[in-house]
Amino acid sequence: MPFFKQENPFVVPTTDGKLIEEHIGASTGETGLSIAHMLAPAGWNEPFQNPEFDEYTLVSKGKKLFEVDGEKITVSAGQSILIKKGSRVRYSNPFEEACEYWSICLPAFSMENVHRED
Repeated sequence: MPFFKQENPFVVPTTDGKLIEEHIGASTGETGLSIAHMLAPAGWNEPFQNPEFDEYTLVSKGKKLFEVDGEKITVSAGQSILIKKGSRVRYSNPFEEACEYWSICLPAFSMENVHRED
């Protein structure tokens, strides 16, 4: 088939209140690229990581905090950012409203190549 239409994205199980809907990626057998829609609640955060992929993020609502190699960057609705592979990065939403965003990873995100710190 010359195309793939995603009608039911895979909802990644989480324990931190974040919604992750993977449209393309491991759930569809794609290793070269992943595309996910996410909703991070107010107060959400995750551990630092050192991924083996470039991650492009486009914020559609709210804002998200990125800590990249010791620098803090806030990205607001309508803005985007590229975090290069090999960077030490932490994602969070310390703000009072939820943050909705899209994330594209090259190659595709996987737990094996994200290298989250404990």
